[in-house]
Amino acid sequence: METTLSSKGQIVIPLQIRNLHGWRPGASFTIIDNGDSLILQPVHTKTTTKLEDVIGCAGYQGKKKSQAEMDAGILEEAKKRVAEWSR
Repeated sequence: METTLSSKGQIVIPLQIRNLHGWRPGASFTIIDNGDSLILQPVHTKTTTKLEDVIGCAGYQGKKKSQAEMDAGILEEAKKRVAEWSR
């Protein structure tokens, strides 16, 4: 496979290769100079998750809720979000 260097220094990576490696737009790479060739090494970013983002209502101090009450609350919130997305 061949590709061409643009006037801006850009090279198009053929779709077949991008798909093979799962590379999507916005992917970051480290370029390694290997003499007469270059090596593209994907940069794998690690995301940090905060405890408060995943514990839900574990810190809830109020009266215990029944399963039916929790289900109703979830449904109500889902309906609100769908209404917001529909705007």
